[in-house]
Amino acid sequence: MKPANKLNELAATAICGNDISSSCLYVSALAIIYAGQYAWLALVIVAVVLFLFRRIYGEVVGALPLNGGAYNALLNTTSKSTASLAATLTLLSYMATAVISASEAMHYVHSIWQGLPVLPATVLLLAIFMGLTILGIGESSKVAIGIFLFHLVSLVLLVIVCGLFIAKNGFGVLAANYQMPVRGGIQTALFFGFSAAMLGISGFESSANFVEEQAGGVFPKTLRNMWIVVSIFNPLMAFLALSIIPAAEVQTNQEALLSFMGNKAGGSWLSGLISVDAALVLSGAVLTAYVGVGGLLERMTLDRILPNFLLKKNNRGTAYRIMIMFFLLGISILFITRGELGALAGVYTISFLAVMTLFGVGNVLLKINRAKLPRPERASPIAILLAVAAVLAAIVGNVIMNPDYLGVFLEYFLPAFLLVSIMLNRTKLLRGLLLLVKYFFEPVQRFVKTFNRGILKLIDEINSQEFVFFTNHDNVATLNKVMLYIKKNEHTRKLKIVTVLEKDQQLPPRLESDIEVLDREYPEIKIEFIPMEGKFGPELIQELSDKWKIPINFMFIGSPGDHFPYRVEELGGVRLII
Repeated sequence: MKPANKLNELAATAICGNDISSSCLYVSALAIIYAGQYAWLALVIVAVVLFLFRRIYGEVVGALPLNGGAYNALLNTTSKSTASLAATLTLLSYMATAVISASEAMHYVHSIWQGLPVLPATVLLLAIFMGLTILGIGESSKVAIGIFLFHLVSLVLLVIVCGLFIAKNGFGVLAANYQMPVRGGIQTALFFGFSAAMLGISGFESSANFVEEQAGGVFPKTLRNMWIVVSIFNPLMAFLALSIIPAAEVQTNQEALLSFMGNKAGGSWLSGLISVDAALVLSGAVLTAYVGVGGLLERMTLDRILPNFLLKKNNRGTAYRIMIMFFLLGISILFITRGELGALAGVYTISFLAVMTLFGVGNVLLKINRAKLPRPERASPIAILLAVAAVLAAIVGNVIMNPDYLGVFLEYFLPAFLLVSIMLNRTKLLRGLLLLVKYFFEPVQRFVKTFNRGILKLIDEINSQEFVFFTNHDNVATLNKVMLYIKKNEHTRKLKIVTVLEKDQQLPPRLESDIEVLDREYPEIKIEFIPMEGKFGPELIQELSDKWKIPINFMFIGSPGDHFPYRVEELGGVRLII
């Protein structure tokens, strides 16, 4: 059951904004290290790329406003196996975000209070935010808002103090930094600076993963607000750093560059404030990961990619088992790496950028396969091409700068994708296991027969789920596409084809005979044709779902046209398969 109170603009922006706005704590230093005095320009280019992605995300999520982000986009435009690739990458990105952000937050606290044990404190922080998300997204959003506003106030204060320092001391440091030679030339510096700076937009994809929890019209505003924050503060912080700190000192103070800037411009009080702010906003990024992964994994579980036991909810409407599983995954990674999380940067970098790429691909597929689906805005093909090319260039740049990242990424990605693939193909694997057992244990017939019955029962339970397809005038060719999709992507032996006729409306003359042809063509799927009188809409869908005990998630329609009276999200989760 979804929470009744939807998130407003501030709450939704705060949840995903804490992740993306925390990037200024580290991305300015990275950009300066690789792009030198042109770091601010590299960050401006990142802002331009992010502007292109605003329309890409706006079009996809506006047309399909369901949780799941890139997974949802690909699920409704291509196959489950392709969509699960995006889901695996998103999960890895959130896992790395949560663990790295929690650890870095506690390292900042440790710089203030030397007695803090970092590893246990990191586990405690992950547990606290697990508890907050289990209490409900409304409760966790209040914490996110407080962190987000404190972070913005701290950044504005840092900008003012640094501006006064520069006004008093002049631009001598900036002039000296611009006299330094550029390693590899301006183009090379900008390329690698841009590649490193693209990490500064991590979190932009998060809003799409919990769009169902947001009030109407809030989602595009979260994209706008995140873009404004990144476009202003990231280039500005790099420019101020170059105006106050010699470039040679940036790498030495890379881990806490903004705190070092605060100390140089305003003294220890400002340095301490920025350290506290860093600890808080990095903690907020942990919350972003929990909320984003909750929406994603719940959607995957509804689509039977993950085990159904994860859907169990508490009285606040939270799928708490998903949060517990994510917490356990996080602390296991923490202990495996013994708190040395440098290796996870490779997972974080490549998976996040790959998700951005797949969202662009999802937009293209939406235009091709769901051209008639209504949407509030459209991204131009040129904008999509430029945005995807920029992200691919950033992936290449990061692999060149850190070749080990690719190997570490594959170490995490391959097992995770293998697990998801096993869930997708579990009936085939179970049948293969059955044949294997029969071959090796034929002498022990009693055991084999017992095991055989158990496996067949399990397969029957999986295939017993009934599906529904609503149609009104589809011909045999269109209906055949429906059967091919169901046969390829779903585990079932039962399908109801329903035609809803309004008063005095006649049944299409060939529809019933076409369905009889399909029934003979696909003997493994029992087709039941049900014509009924009524008005097709959310109420009828819910009524039939309750009557037949079939979840709405297992009901399909073709892509509606421009004159269709309802938006996709109003139909309660009905899937588009044509």
